Amino acid sequence: MDARPGVEAVIFDWGGTLTPWHTIDFSEESRALAAAVADADEAAAGLLAAAVQAVWARARDHHTSATLADIFTEAGLVHDESLLTAYREFWAPHTHTDPDVPSLFGRLRADGLRIGVLSNTVWPREWHEDLFRRDGVLDLVDGAVYTSEVPWTKPAPEAFEAAVRAVGLEDPAACVFVGDRLFDDIWGAANVGMRTVLVPHSDIPPEQLGHSAGEPDAVVHRLGEVYDVVGGWR
Repeated sequence: MDARPGVEAVIFDWGGTLTPWHTIDFSEESRALAAAVADADEAAAGLLAAAVQAVWARARDHHTSATLADIFTEAGLVHDESLLTAYREFWAPHTHTDPDVPSLFGRLRADGLRIGVLSNTVWPREWHEDLFRRDGVLDLVDGAVYTSEVPWTKPAPEAFEAAVRAVGLEDPAACVFVGDRLFDDIWGAANVGMRTVLVPHSDIPPEQLGHSAGEPDAVVHRLGEVYDVVGGWR
């Protein structure tokens, strides 16, 4: 018998979990980022591509967070925040919330559960909230941690503990974590005592795979199935 307490909150990863995975042309992403550099030459996109890889490698290996500004600094470039429009437009088609989410969040909250988000991201909170608002689910989120605002990234235990606090709880064992990555999400969440649900939707780039693979407590193939899994743990 599972001796852990009943579930009080369900915390979700964002990219690849709440928003379906899309294969990204990272060279196009770098060119879109370079549009934020005044008088950028052809080398700027290459510098930014390498900087993105370096930043995410630190997140993977050392669990340290970064921001968009850190990427430009890593590349040795100065950017203008007002010129990030092309970059945001590049990502817009890849950010839509999974169609199961509004119903799932609504049903979980109707059962008295809190809903959280924990995302490894270099984007500011307002960008994520704009996306959730666009898709009609922002008001269903009780608390969120975006790693651009804290020192750590998943799978650092501090990141998960911050997400637990963000939904107003103290005990990670009272929370379920739902994610698509066996290292960042499942291994990390299990290490702080959370129950875990894997949604294996993502074709994760090899350079983003971590050193360990977690063993989820459950696996679902649609987000809507999370509701019944969580119900069995209450």
